[in-house]
Amino acid sequence: MSFELERLTGGLSRTWAGFLRDWDRSLRAGNYPPTTRYNYLLAASQLATYLAQSCVEVRADDAADDPTEVRKEHIEAFQAWMVETRSAATALNKHKGLQQFFKWLMLDEEEIDRSPMERVKQPKTQKKLIPVIRDDETKKVLDTCKGKDFIHLRDEAIIRLYYNTGARLAEVGGLQLEHVDLNLDSVHYRGKGSKERRVRFGPRTARAISRYLRVRERHVGADLPDLWLAERGRRPLVPNGIKMMLKRRGVAAGLNGVHAHRWRHNYAHEWKKAGGDTGDLMLLLGWTSEDMPRHYGASAAAERAQDTQLRLGIGENV
Repeated sequence: MSFELERLTGGLSRTWAGFLRDWDRSLRAGNYPPTTRYNYLLAASQLATYLAQSCVEVRADDAADDPTEVRKEHIEAFQAWMVETRSAATALNKHKGLQQFFKWLMLDEEEIDRSPMERVKQPKTQKKLIPVIRDDETKKVLDTCKGKDFIHLRDEAIIRLYYNTGARLAEVGGLQLEHVDLNLDSVHYRGKGSKERRVRFGPRTARAISRYLRVRERHVGADLPDLWLAERGRRPLVPNGIKMMLKRRGVAAGLNGVHAHRWRHNYAHEWKKAGGDTGDLMLLLGWTSEDMPRHYGASAAAERAQDTQLRLGIGENV
């Protein structure tokens, strides 16, 4: 993360860079996950860059130099620019990150009296249904991992864990060696809010992990505590690296939009389709809100309804 922080603060004013370094220290002290910290810091860094280079709607010289000078109109201009150049969903993500940044400036650092986010409306987004990734599609992705070398065995083990446990990108990406128990065929995940849970996996996943661990022992970084290692050098494979790997594997399999959360949606869909208990699903996937089971696998809800209709046979009794 130190490299990422250096990159995120590069090109910013000394004042902006100093505040972001201090904020990162505060986030680390609060035990925020690396992915959350990165997304928060990225939002603030992008705002600072926008104010210095792209803001034409309102005067932003002072705000580009010092975040305590940022006003509501600066945030609104940045948010509109994000909607136009990226998407409303991305703009919403930045909005949430900036809320946390200016809240920290106001409450923790006492550098501002009021947050410029106070009356900025969240961008409205369309709720998109994420399609589940089918078994035949997963097979195509796994087929690209056939081989006995380090990278093929590592990638198969990673993909099978997502497919078999429905875990989040960062949960699998943040695993250490001690988190995997091949005696019980289980994995210890640390989810959002540092909530911990243990999840079982099946024989095929266990075999894939075992094969990876054998080849991992010959890797230059074998003594590192991280479960996943980069192909070259003595360094771990971070979640963002896994994200890019999954995208590459998807393209190689002839599929678009392959990412970890599609297997999470698939897990929820298959669980519901098999008549699994919603409470148990929440425990396995690390959810506390009952809205989540309704959201995940929602794109396959019609299929489940049709299966139920056929099974009940309503209107077929006479």
